[in-house]
Parts: sequence; C-alpha cells; structure tokens
Amino acid sequence: MLVAITREVSPSISQCELTHIPRQEINVEVARSQHLQYENVLRDLGCQVRRLSVEPNLPDSVFIEDTAIVLNELAIIARSGVASRREETRSVAEVLRGYRTIFQLTSPGTLDGGDVLQIGRTLFVGNTSRTNESGIKQLIDFISPYEYKVEKVQVEGCLHLKSAVTLVGEETLLINRSWVDTRSLRAKEYIDIDPSEPYAANALLVGSELVYPTIFPKTLRRLKDRDISVRVVDVSELQKAEGAVTCCSLIFEEKWPDNSKQIT
Repeated sequence: MLVAITREVSPSISQCELTHIPRQEINVEVARSQHLQYENVLRDLGCQVRRLSVEPNLPDSVFIEDTAIVLNELAIIARSGVASRREETRSVAEVLRGYRTIFQLTSPGTLDGGDVLQIGRTLFVGNTSRTNESGIKQLIDFISPYEYKVEKVQVEGCLHLKSAVTLVGEETLLINRSWVDTRSLRAKEYIDIDPSEPYAANALLVGSELVYPTIFPKTLRRLKDRDISVRVVDVSELQKAEGAVTCCSLIFEEKWPDNSKQIT
C-alpha cells in the first residue's frame, strides 16, 4: 500500500515565498479545487491519501514534499532554507512517526525535500538556496548506515533540483539541461523538455503512472511519444506559488517502525 500525505491549501497561500517567478494573484478556491483533483488522481493510482489539517499561518504548507525525505527504512525531517517554512515540519513529523524511524536536521543545516531525487539507493541532492552543505552532510550521516549514497548536484536558475529533473521511468529522467548538468546524474535515458516550457521537468511517478501538469502540452507530447502512461492534472494556481506536482505530496510504502529507535 502506498501512503500519500497531503495538506490542504492555506488561505494565506498568496503570501508564499517566491524566488524565481513574479508574484501573481492566486485564487484560493480554485487552488483548493485543483489540489482536491490532484488527491483524487493519487487515490485512483492506489494511494491511501492522508490529508493534514490546514495551516492558516503557513502560506507554503501545501507543498509538503519539502518537509521530509521518506525512505524505506527511515525518514529525515527537513529544515528549510527559509525560516518562514520551518514550522511546517512539526505536524508532518508527528504523522511520520507512525511509519518510520525519524531523524531531524538541526541548525545550521538546511535542506528541502524538493532538492532530493532518489534513484535506487542513491540520493541526488541539489545544492541550492534552500539546501546547504551542512544539510547535505547531516543527510549523509543519517542514511549511510542504511547503505544509501548521496551525490551532490549543482543547480542553476531554478528553485529545487526537482524543478530541473525528475524520474519518469525506472531509469529515465525528464530534464531541463539548462538548469542541471547530466554529468551530475546517472540515468540510462533522458527526455528533454520542450525548450519553450522551461518549468516542464517536474513530474510525479506513482508506480508505473506519471502525474503531469496540463500546462506543458509540448513536453507532454514528448512523454506520450515515449509510451509513458500519463495522468494529467491542472495545478496552474499552485504553480503561481512556485509549486509543482511532486511538491504537493509525500508518497511512500506503508510500514511500521520500531519506534524505540527514533531520534528527534
């Protein structure tokens, strides 16, 4: 059973953090409707959706991926590079304690989940404005005993590593090469985004199905031409908050840990 943890759109989402895009008016009700449709797609793909309560004073809290990295054996609670997002982790940690052994990043380390791309037992980690060297070092310390490896990746021109590259098949990456160098990654195959759609590299792989935004039709055609099964979703209001389809959920295999090993 796959578990997908989500959180309702905050009424203050228009006050979200923005780094690479201009601020636009966000229709909260439309954003909530789009988010609900996104959750329904996850259910259709076999996920048990656990929606956390709304956080009215945390504008970015719908982007729950950034709060944690969940692996089969453990979960790491992140610490964002922007102070306004750090309270988002509290409720996520409470839920994850029911599924995994918990580790917690501490100051001066920072790390966003959107900067972590897992391929097998390797975690590719973007060194960005949200994720620093101390955060990467702590991540290595947490996961090394479980025989995972970390590879640092330089990212330019976008918010997170997963803004530039995501997994769309077992060993296939969807990529914007202008934001990340393929020499930092290891994949058998790459699918390049259409150059007219620079933000099109973010896709969410759930089992063998891909969840993908409707707003990038040219790149969508490239995915379908490779016989990738795609479920499209409209997340246009959430994209105004510099969000994407991976951002809005934490998806992992359900399992129950030995809670005596938790570190908080």
